[in-house]
Amino acid sequence: MKQNLPGDDAAKNWRHHRRLIRIGQAVMVLGGLVGLSHWFAHVAVPGGPPGIQDLLIGYPTAGLVLIAGAVLAGRTSPKKKS
Repeated sequence: MKQNLPGDDAAKNWRHHRRLIRIGQAVMVLGGLVGLSHWFAHVAVPGGPPGIQDLLIGYPTAGLVLIAGAVLAGRTSPKKKS
């Protein structure tokens, strides 16, 4: 059975914090890939996707995914309890 050491809680909080930051960075990369794939769709296909698809799906989705990742990745470090 594992004992609860005094510094264990701080280490657990730090690992959780770093995990959320890495997840946020991965989500930001995913948002970049969404935008890049949308741009490739415009370049590869003559005429590109319909205009409504641009407004509702393509670049706005990439932007929202990038912002969501930035919110996660921009977390501040956990504060020490006094």
